[in-house]
Amino acid sequence: MHNGVLKEKETNNITNTENMKISEVTLDPKERDFYVKALQTLLDEKIPFLVGGAYAYERYTGISRHTKDFDIFVKQEDVQKILDLFASRGYQSELIYPHWLGKVYCDGFFMDIIYNSGNGIARVDDEWFEHAVDDEVLGLDLKLCPPEEMLWSKSLIMERERYDGADVAHIFHCMADRLDWQRLLRRFGQNWRVLFSYIVLFGFIYPGKRTEIPGWVFQELCSRLQQESSQPASPEEAKLCQGTLLSREQYLTDVNSWGLRDGRLEPVSTMTKEDISHWTAAINQDH
Repeated sequence: MHNGVLKEKETNNITNTENMKISEVTLDPKERDFYVKALQTLLDEKIPFLVGGAYAYERYTGISRHTKDFDIFVKQEDVQKILDLFASRGYQSELIYPHWLGKVYCDGFFMDIIYNSGNGIARVDDEWFEHAVDDEVLGLDLKLCPPEEMLWSKSLIMERERYDGADVAHIFHCMADRLDWQRLLRRFGQNWRVLFSYIVLFGFIYPGKRTEIPGWVFQELCSRLQQESSQPASPEEAKLCQGTLLSREQYLTDVNSWGLRDGRLEPVSTMTKEDISHWTAAINQDH
């Protein structure tokens, strides 16, 4: 059975081939200087971090887009250390959402310090670093978020104002035959239906590429679906809404008016009631 594990040689091909290099997007000189100095500071202090966002996405797909921030992924135990470090260097730093996100600001630009996903599912752990991909970003030798963890995190974003489904499809399109599907299945765990939905959509989006998803993955998920669909929902499941794991706004009616239990308070998520309240209160300001 082929599990599509990225071998070292294949990894180098992904990140170093000419067509995978980030295009020469014109950054504001102050913006670029901020990013480079901030990244070098973390390197000098030997604080482990991974580059994600548009930079990693372009390495894996060849699709270039300029965003107004720079995303780094770190472990939760390093977050406050990073924020304090930058504050001591004269930058404004802030723990925006205690369950997943901090920010460092400079001259109107900012760097996101990410250690979880907004729904509390995709926590950054040691495996992110074990499977990280070496590359060069802004002239520095850095490590990128692995494509599997990037898929895991992106697939759970289905807001009205932001849906990362196209990103998932593009990563599948470029890397389906090289992904560690065993690890991807394990990452999704009991949320495997979300992964399955993207696999089904991938065959619709790219009919000519559908066979690049390993057959055993499709068969495994079909088997799970068939088995689960033949069993009646438990009393606990009947009162559960997991839509809140996909969108913080669109399923509020379900938990606030219909009496369903918020899936973010299940063991699968690290969120507390306070986290959810804070995350919900910020909906309007984040739009």
